[in-house]
Amino acid sequence: MPTYLLYQYAPSLPAAIAATVCFGLLTISHAIHYCAQRTWFFTPFIIGGIFEATGYTGRIINSTQTPNWTLAPYIVQSLLLLVAPSLFAASIYMILARIIRLTDGDTRSVLPAHWITRVFVVGDVLAFLAQAGGGGLLAKSNSSTTTKTANWIVIAGLAIQIVFFAAFILVSAMFHWRMRSHPTRRAHRTRVPWSGFLWVLYLTNALILGRSVFRVVEFAMGRDGVLQRREVWLYVFDGGVMALAMLLLLVWHPSRLRLRRGGRGDVQGEGEGKRRRKTRKKRRRIEEGDSRGVWV
Repeated sequence: MPTYLLYQYAPSLPAAIAATVCFGLLTISHAIHYCAQRTWFFTPFIIGGIFEATGYTGRIINSTQTPNWTLAPYIVQSLLLLVAPSLFAASIYMILARIIRLTDGDTRSVLPAHWITRVFVVGDVLAFLAQAGGGGLLAKSNSSTTTKTANWIVIAGLAIQIVFFAAFILVSAMFHWRMRSHPTRRAHRTRVPWSGFLWVLYLTNALILGRSVFRVVEFAMGRDGVLQRREVWLYVFDGGVMALAMLLLLVWHPSRLRLRRGGRGDVQGEGEGKRRRKTRKKRRRIEEGDSRGVWV
């Protein structure tokens, strides 16, 4: 057992159970869509949901051990709850790339679709590694010097995440404004509500960005700060915010943006692609019937 306090309060068992159930149900719901619609690019998001549910499970275990908390569940909850939003972010970056391809909007975007995925996912990986490294060091820290070093590593990782998220929101907004001012032909044709998906992206981005700012302030204030001395702030500004982000992308699930190849390399929304294939089959049957009428 550690000789220092892992928590500055007695973790709440009901709150941990409620959070675990909430994230468990949201992750299962996302996984059902994921498997049914084969939205493989949403894999990091599913893993992030698993991290959230597992992290709060660690808090359940610790809440039954007060004040003799064991280290393993503490490390699990501390690390997984810290890095889960980075996994959400990776999938969110890919959603914008699919919207750009869906609307043939490379010329309206500051960055082409393939570069958006590369640039922002690389930034997200850097943020993930810094937070994971700092969080792991912090969870096992037993000295003030190590704790301060770990805090600054985590803050650096969160700062990277905030910078890339702010840049992503700017890139998304510029694309949206240019597309509304000078829409492409495909943006007019598609029945997929791409503009609505962009608004959902803005909201989920703002939620995760706000959560990251909360975490920066929390770690900057340290273990004696009010944010680490009261459990309620974790559930309001981290757990609650992340659950809302998952719910938004469950209601507006990006499976509708799954891309299919059509004629001449056209990229279509899933529903639009099905409708066009049915139309082509019907036209082909009519043409074949006309051909038989001529030759008979």
